[in-house]
Amino acid sequence: MLDSLIFSLVIGASVGISAGYLGSLMILEKMALVGDALSHVALPGLALGILYHFPPPIGAFAVLFVSAIAVWQLGRMTKLSFETIVGATFTLALAIGILLLGPGTELLEALFGNIANVTLLDMVIAVAISVFAVFLTRAIYKRLVLGMISEDLAVSKGINVAGTNLLYLLLVSLVVAVGLEIVGTLLVGFLVVVPAAAAKNVSSDLFRYSILSAVFGAISAFSGVSLAGYMNLQAGPLVVFSGVALFLATAFVKWKRL
Repeated sequence: MLDSLIFSLVIGASVGISAGYLGSLMILEKMALVGDALSHVALPGLALGILYHFPPPIGAFAVLFVSAIAVWQLGRMTKLSFETIVGATFTLALAIGILLLGPGTELLEALFGNIANVTLLDMVIAVAISVFAVFLTRAIYKRLVLGMISEDLAVSKGINVAGTNLLYLLLVSLVVAVGLEIVGTLLVGFLVVVPAAAAKNVSSDLFRYSILSAVFGAISAFSGVSLAGYMNLQAGPLVVFSGVALFLATAFVKWKRL
């Protein structure tokens, strides 16, 4: 149990860093709903993994991968926002996943996470994916920001805006899939949204904002998983409580500065 807790703490911190860093772009582009909804879309993949006895995160990422491409393509075809398209489909995916799993412990673990069964291999994979996601996002960060400011300007500078957006969505999907085992499909989207929102409260420039988003994500996940291990509770809700407390603290700091 102690080993599982240590592995979970490392996974939580690494996923918190990557989710917070990638989430900073979600907040800038006003796509907060997308990050949250993508985590719900993963539930049918988790359910298939549990039912057919293969690693649930693999099923989750497969569904997320297909969903991200579908959202991207529908956005190009309809010119609707990502939030509109994802908002119209994520509840369907959630319903399908719940029907596949049915009531019981497996459904609760899929929704809220379980730190009891985390292994060394899970930790190594999570850290490797988180590092990969952060470095690749860092490489395309300025291109994404420029595309948000002016797509025409980005295109004039030779940036493939559509391709860059697709790559970003796939990276978010990858980080969400990694975080499912710790935080659960119902709550992992929180890590992509709230730490970045907290960082925005106390940031004066883009660099500070992106770094603080990662730091706050790590703090939220690490403290939540620590409390879950100490209190023998589900990790997901405690990660949320930790992150919300951090957000309220930064909101207070911002209010005092006004």
